[in-house]
Amino acid sequence: MEEITYETGYKKWIIAITVVLCTLLELIDTTVVNVALNQLMGNLGATLSEVSWVVAAYSIANIIVVPMSGWFSIQFGRRKYFTGSVILFTIASFLCGNSTNIWELIFFRFVQGIGGGALMATSQSILYETFPPNQRGIGQALFGMGVILGPTFGPTLGGYIIDNYDWPIIFYVNIPLGIAATFLSYTFIKEIKYNVKKQAMSDVDWLGMFLLILGIGSLQLVLEQGESKDWFDSDLITLGVVAAIVGVVGFIWRELTYEYPIVNLRIMKNPNTAFGTFLTFIVGFGLFAMVFTIPVFAQGTLGYTALQTGKLFMPGALLTGFSMPIIGALISKGTPPKYLSMAGFSFTIIFLLWMMQLVTPTTSDSDMFYPLMFRGLGLGLCMIPIMTYSMTGLSGAEIPQATGFTSMMRQLGGALGVAVVSSFLTNRVQIHRGDLAGYITASNPLATERIMAYTQNFKAKGFSPEIAQQKAYKIMDMVMMKQAYLLSFKDLFLFVSIFFILCLPLILFMKNNVTTNAKPVTDAH
Repeated sequence: MEEITYETGYKKWIIAITVVLCTLLELIDTTVVNVALNQLMGNLGATLSEVSWVVAAYSIANIIVVPMSGWFSIQFGRRKYFTGSVILFTIASFLCGNSTNIWELIFFRFVQGIGGGALMATSQSILYETFPPNQRGIGQALFGMGVILGPTFGPTLGGYIIDNYDWPIIFYVNIPLGIAATFLSYTFIKEIKYNVKKQAMSDVDWLGMFLLILGIGSLQLVLEQGESKDWFDSDLITLGVVAAIVGVVGFIWRELTYEYPIVNLRIMKNPNTAFGTFLTFIVGFGLFAMVFTIPVFAQGTLGYTALQTGKLFMPGALLTGFSMPIIGALISKGTPPKYLSMAGFSFTIIFLLWMMQLVTPTTSDSDMFYPLMFRGLGLGLCMIPIMTYSMTGLSGAEIPQATGFTSMMRQLGGALGVAVVSSFLTNRVQIHRGDLAGYITASNPLATERIMAYTQNFKAKGFSPEIAQQKAYKIMDMVMMKQAYLLSFKDLFLFVSIFFILCLPLILFMKNNVTTNAKPVTDAH
């Protein structure tokens, strides 16, 4: 069995650009629709509950197909599977833009998510097998750029399109890029023949596939829809939790006992992969929790538009993008990933504590510039060393299996992060609002003076005393709610910072050295 022939020269970089482009497309589409929900409701006659499924359908399809991507790559061939996924994603994007009702759009978003999920997981393994061992840090850094920049650029791009064009353009912009990616991937990506026997239909792990869809799909559904449906007050969420438990437990049992598993969980016997996957989950939690929190704070409390919010993230995201190749080069030269990861967690903690101090009614974009730069640098330092570390010691068919599983865990961490911070924020707002309402009494001179001033102001504008007083109380309630949100955001930043502080000692268990000269067991053709 020959060792893999790694790409050199311009072909290596064409492949890198192609797969990073596909990763960007997939992850941009995860968040780009969020800013178009109001327009979708108006144009397609949908309710808020219905339109939320446009986001959920894509995420559920993503999380289902990602862990199976390694198996599909092995069975159908990496180049064919990747190129086919690009084609499916592109066609689904066109059909999404052509949808005439909300349920058509939800269905085609699910199909788009199937193609997109394959792109993300397969891109990482392609880069890992394209770059030689001493450059794998750089390859993982390029993939990390897509993972970080995609969710950041999504709301910015979506905000610009919605402000200037109609909602179908959000999907149509994928078409020319998808066509270009199809040509480049089929032309330049080499097929890899893994030292694994292709399975007959009778050997395919159909039960494992069903349990994966049931368990992970239900879990993602619960995390996506739980907050909007009041969690266990909803029969759908309760049923989803039961299905998730049954599916996940059954899936783990099946994959550890079946001879030809759809997802090879046995790779978790590699301690680097097992621990790196766990840390990837934590990083996903922090990444998506803040991608959710900062826009809610900027738009809901400070009154920013979607486009302004996207621009707020841009400098930090660009810093992340520029720093990742440098971080990858440091790893390739032998810098221990442990120390880089510890620096990344530390920068993230500084960002969170800094933001906690900045939460005021007069916070400006210039106030948040430097904290968000710390966040951007921290993300790069967290993600790249952990991704590289989790792949150490793997070769051959283990690589696509591992990238699929770690990608799934990153997405699950992100979904959990959004669900947790959303519920935390809602709960803290109710608590702070109740506390503040206790001060709005006749015995509080500051409160009565404020209400009287508002009332007199409305009387001066011609309103009757009764209407003026009602409006005064409404203004007072709005002021109180805004203050409750500000206090809740302070609590939230502190809560997430404590989470990262508690996780920081885990980095000490990472081994100092990342093996970069493991012999692969695959052939290039």
